[in-house]
Amino acid sequence: MCVACRTSRPKRELQRVVRTPERDVVIDPSGRLAGRGAYVCLGTDCLDLAIKKGALVRALEIQLPAAFLEAAQGAITTNTIEGGARGQE
Repeated sequence: MCVACRTSRPKRELQRVVRTPERDVVIDPSGRLAGRGAYVCLGTDCLDLAIKKGALVRALEIQLPAAFLEAAQGAITTNTIEGGARGQE
């Protein structure tokens, strides 16, 4: 389920954002990184919406680092988020 729009979708239509054990926040294109994850819809403005609404902060239980926000903004504007869900590669 997308943390921004609360829509249930198949995993291949969602992008995973992960808080790693090192407390970094990254976009996980493979869907396999260790850590606490949250899902947002691919190809929509849901990542931007999740950041604005604070849904990622709540789901990942950490403040989003500036480096992640810059990388996410670049991914949103250029639509370069790639990825797949587990087992869908």
